[in-house]
Amino acid sequence: MEFQVQGVGISRIAEEFGTPLFVYDAQVLRTVYQSVRDRLHPAVDVFFSLKANPNISVCGYLGSLGAGAEISSLVELKTVRAAGIDPADTIFLGPGKTRAELEACVAAGLHAVVCESLDEVAEVDAVAAAAGRDEVGVLLRVNPDFHTKGSGLAMGGKPRQFGIDADLVRRARGFLDGLRRVRVLGFHMYLGTRFLGAEDLVHNTREILALAERLATELAVPLRTVDFGGGFGVAYFDNEKDLDLAAAVAGINEVVEPFVAAHPECRLINELGRYLTALCGTYVVRARYVKESMGERFVVADGGTNHHMAAVGIGSFVKRNFPIRSLTRYTAEPTDVYTVTGPLCTPNDVIGKKVALPPVHAGDLLGVERSGAYGPTASPGLFLSHGFPAEVLVLEGTAHLVRERDQAEELLAKQRLVQF
Repeated sequence: MEFQVQGVGISRIAEEFGTPLFVYDAQVLRTVYQSVRDRLHPAVDVFFSLKANPNISVCGYLGSLGAGAEISSLVELKTVRAAGIDPADTIFLGPGKTRAELEACVAAGLHAVVCESLDEVAEVDAVAAAAGRDEVGVLLRVNPDFHTKGSGLAMGGKPRQFGIDADLVRRARGFLDGLRRVRVLGFHMYLGTRFLGAEDLVHNTREILALAERLATELAVPLRTVDFGGGFGVAYFDNEKDLDLAAAVAGINEVVEPFVAAHPECRLINELGRYLTALCGTYVVRARYVKESMGERFVVADGGTNHHMAAVGIGSFVKRNFPIRSLTRYTAEPTDVYTVTGPLCTPNDVIGKKVALPPVHAGDLLGVERSGAYGPTASPGLFLSHGFPAEVLVLEGTAHLVRERDQAEELLAKQRLVQF
């Protein structure tokens, strides 16, 4: 039996939209979002981090369920506006914002600009003054002076390009008091991603909220917003276990409850990207050739790491496979071992090495599961000029094309031939 999405056969989707492509299951998106929202303390808002999957339909669907948005570029700002997410439920962060981006944030009336340096705070103040805007909200992104563990990718607690060192924030009261148009609403702290241990997330939340309270007191800043990050992990590899969501959220709620009692006017934000979208997505490729080389069997597919660089194991010292299944023979037992590669002229174009699969034949469909996050958005889609693949969202049993496949004419249209 072949793989189906909400009763729609994968062969039908592949025939209609071609391969390679990403298929997103809206039902899974809803289930994952609701599993977080239903458990998490009602005082905590769930924001979707667009960097995980900036597709406008994915963003819009999560927004329709109640998610806010965390964005990091002008295009992402335009995306959330077009998707219908309220600017009051949007924050903008990133270590190198341009003047144009700051002007757009001020004009849009976002809940907050997350400032990653004191110079950037001054820049926002100047932009607000030039625009004649008062009370522009900012969050100070703090690089804390405590450490955590359990993250697949640490983003704080050590020298980083992100945020303002906590010690520098403590000494910034005079500077902050001199701002004319900016209103410091509170603090943002994000320590890392892919936490699979509930105790690590609880520890981070406890430390972040405690530090936010101390900084607010030292700076005489009323706490109106604290973004305590997210980083909920997804298990991709052998010997990994999925995050115990119930335990993680129960522990977070236990930490949040006394904070909310002490600061009833403070908005709390938990930002999730990978966790909300990873499980909904499958990267679908078609086997073009099945061959043997020096005793090892290869499946050469029509898509590879140019569309799914995360599957290479970027950031890992050891190459580990994402879960890969035969979509054509979805329920068949694996009996053979193949290395699955893409069409690129590089030995690094390996989607999965020594993958156990049922017998694979040319024309079969294979799927890299848990691929709803950091697929096209984190991949070199223009390598060898293949372009980016189609993206499809299955909603209520209907497959919708939500991103057209790049065409050669479109890729060449942006280039200019010099006359020799």
